[in-house]
Amino acid sequence: MKGVAITGMGIISSIGNSVEENLDSLLHENPAITRVENITTIHADINKVGEIKKTNTELIAELNLPSDNNFSRTAMIGTFAARQAVENAGITAINEFRTGLISATSVGGMDITEKYYYDYFEKPELVKYISCHDGGDVADKIAAELGLKGMVTTISTACSSAANSIMLGARLIKNGKLDRVIVGGTDALAKFTINGFKTLMILSDDYNKPFDNNRKGLNLGEAAAYLVLESDEVVKKQNKKVLARVSGYGNANDAFHQTASSENGDGAYLAMKKAFEVSGLKPSEIDYINVHGTATPNNDLSEGRAILRIYGDEKVPDFSSTKPFTGHTLAAAAAIEAVYSVLAIQNNVVYPNMNFETPMEEFDLHPQTVAKNATINHVLSNSFGFGGNCSTLIFSKSE
Repeated sequence: MKGVAITGMGIISSIGNSVEENLDSLLHENPAITRVENITTIHADINKVGEIKKTNTELIAELNLPSDNNFSRTAMIGTFAARQAVENAGITAINEFRTGLISATSVGGMDITEKYYYDYFEKPELVKYISCHDGGDVADKIAAELGLKGMVTTISTACSSAANSIMLGARLIKNGKLDRVIVGGTDALAKFTINGFKTLMILSDDYNKPFDNNRKGLNLGEAAAYLVLESDEVVKKQNKKVLARVSGYGNANDAFHQTASSENGDGAYLAMKKAFEVSGLKPSEIDYINVHGTATPNNDLSEGRAILRIYGDEKVPDFSSTKPFTGHTLAAAAAIEAVYSVLAIQNNVVYPNMNFETPMEEFDLHPQTVAKNATINHVLSNSFGFGGNCSTLIFSKSE
């Protein structure tokens, strides 16, 4: 049994509040890119986003949080997804084994602190929200809600954060440091990120079109997803069902630019190369690539060239970006796409790369544009972040 076992998954995104709802939306081509509704912003009528249609008030009620809580939206949707994952894994005693939580975020609690920024000095009762700004507060709150007493840490490497969370969790299990790790990421929409990405001029005012020659940029989204990784010893002892395995992982930095990938995809190429080395698989054994596919001019060109470098004269397998469904969910992106990768293996399906019309002029790469049934044994998932932090995961069918 090669790789680390995945025994549970949980997710909330704009296309669904559970694993089952997300799969149904992916299979039936039901994207959820809409106008902003939960945030008061001057850009509400300009930019489309992948927004979870639950208000903070509704989340507080569903999570049964006290009225005087200081949970950020990021922490709430993270708790929502993490609880699902633990339940899905059949865990009833969270501290029964050496268990850790590695949570990824980039937004942290800024959705709350930006809301009350001008009121802290005037209203002392709002000071409690300052501490929830820190990204680490999100992980601490999720762990507390789960009753977890073990290792808790936070990873924030922009849009590759959750991939690095999964990679670190797998390494801790493979090296015998932990028996079980809850890994994933969560990010909520906030005015700061909407304004920041607009300043970078990489937001689209239309639906995002990954790998299309006329792509204009990304749609931001919000989501949370967590997976439960467990050692083979725990799986055997508790007769656990294994959903899939984390068989490969790699991380590299192309050190090219603060917010852009190198034109030849050096970081992406090295991350994929390392993932293949860890897994022992050959590129030809990959059945589906869930590309990072942000629909920005820079990313798709860089990632496409990196994929072509990996495959050389070999045929590139079916690939698609699922971001037209959910938007780009930043630190949560690799986590929700890890869930989608496992579901692709379980259901033998390649998801459609929606909105694609015109191939890019720089190379001859055509994403899969309709849902396709195919035997899926191995999925490669790419996630690339600002600062050049590039990560690749490989998920494989359980033997």
